[in-house]
Amino acid sequence: MSSSTIETRAGTLSPEPRAVTGEDARHIVPSTDFGFLPIPKRLRYDPNKPFHFGLSLNLSFAFASTLIVANLNYCQPLLIELSKSFDVTYDEVAMIPALTQAGYATGLLLISPLGDLVRRRQLILLLVFLSTTLIIGLAITPNLQAFEAICFLIGVVNVTPQILIPLAADLATPERRASALAMVLSGLLFGVLIARVLAGVVGNFSTWRIVYYMAIGVQCFVLVGAYFILPDYPAKNRDLTYFRILFSMAKYAVTEPLVIQCALINATSSACYTGFWVTLTFLLGGSPYYYSTLNIGLFGLVGMLGVVVGPFVGRLIDRLIPWYATLVATFLLLAFQALQTAAGGSYVWAVIIVCFGMDVAFQMQQVSLATRVLSISTVARARLNAIFILSLYIGQVMGSSVATDVFVRHGWRACALLMLALYGFQLPVLLLRGPHCPRTHWFGWTGGFGARKSVVKSRQSEDGGEPEVKQTDSAAQVENKMEGGLLIDQATASKDTSNDA
Repeated sequence: MSSSTIETRAGTLSPEPRAVTGEDARHIVPSTDFGFLPIPKRLRYDPNKPFHFGLSLNLSFAFASTLIVANLNYCQPLLIELSKSFDVTYDEVAMIPALTQAGYATGLLLISPLGDLVRRRQLILLLVFLSTTLIIGLAITPNLQAFEAICFLIGVVNVTPQILIPLAADLATPERRASALAMVLSGLLFGVLIARVLAGVVGNFSTWRIVYYMAIGVQCFVLVGAYFILPDYPAKNRDLTYFRILFSMAKYAVTEPLVIQCALINATSSACYTGFWVTLTFLLGGSPYYYSTLNIGLFGLVGMLGVVVGPFVGRLIDRLIPWYATLVATFLLLAFQALQTAAGGSYVWAVIIVCFGMDVAFQMQQVSLATRVLSISTVARARLNAIFILSLYIGQVMGSSVATDVFVRHGWRACALLMLALYGFQLPVLLLRGPHCPRTHWFGWTGGFGARKSVVKSRQSEDGGEPEVKQTDSAAQVENKMEGGLLIDQATASKDTSNDA
């Protein structure tokens, strides 16, 4: 993490849905982590003087996500070196990335929901410490089976970014929540790209173990940074148990129309995006391009330029009702995929445009969908984010396998047409529920067509607005109001913030 000064300000609405004051605060928010590690005084929670989530802290979240998610991707360019070092076949080491991803899925399901149950500062410090310890094992083990087992465990504990994302949504003010999420998501994508490049370069000129020795130092840096930068907040749902958290997560996944809508769009979009990048190597390596591996790798840099645009896209989404941002992003993805279908196999300029445009549009869609999902409940954001990321992960698995099979069997155009059809499928799924459709409705267009948050907020003020979720409401009261469909969009949340402040 980068060094940062945590600023505080009085009179700002606490990001937590439940106010904690007086004697209760001293019991709920201790001055130590794990009962023995002192929390720096400036990072201790004070309900009367909440932390300000500024640009420096937002960048720290993004930077930490970059360095942590890299742990999941170092192994991919090192597989040949690993096969030589352990004296095994390529087929045997090919299991390593799959085991890492399987561990990551396990962590998403079983660990990331803990963000709604325990103090997140403690959880993040523990996960980063465990990750650092496990990477030491990767660097020194002489046994392939031990290496594979550790890779699975590293996948399990490397879900810290999926705790930081809902935490950023909690800390950011409603008017800049999308840009805050966009910055953290951009850090995630950077981590995936940088890890592959860095591990490939280091592994090419030295032993693969150097990559993991480097990773140990990086994780120690993140751990120290987290200790001195990450603010402490009390647990959200002290009245819930771990198994009730998991049960409620399953309930959200099957009973919430908005969650299901966003998960369907997210899964199919992720399948198309992953399928495009997986098959791009086959396309550029064959007729009519016959590019070298180095030249193909440079197209990843074009994608990185698209990632840089992510935070600016977030600022645009902050001004719109997120539904409209999703609509625009889906149309852009359709347009770029149509260009790829028509000209990607003949003209390299078309491929370059698609590489850049696809990254920008995909990020816009991701941020707008995440903003909608995380706005459902302030006390269940970790669970909602876990469902959202699991849908993305399912899409990635489907996209990489199906796109490769279709490309090999039927060629690049058939593969491109399949992705075009999947992008087209997203439009009717999105249009089933309008921009202001009540949360509990499976379809409908009630509530008008307002696209700008400022206009919708002004209209609600004139009409008397929605019933408010107060800072002093308990977690149960917040959930009851939201179960009744009384809090529908972030414009209302913005109004609540200004009123309480």
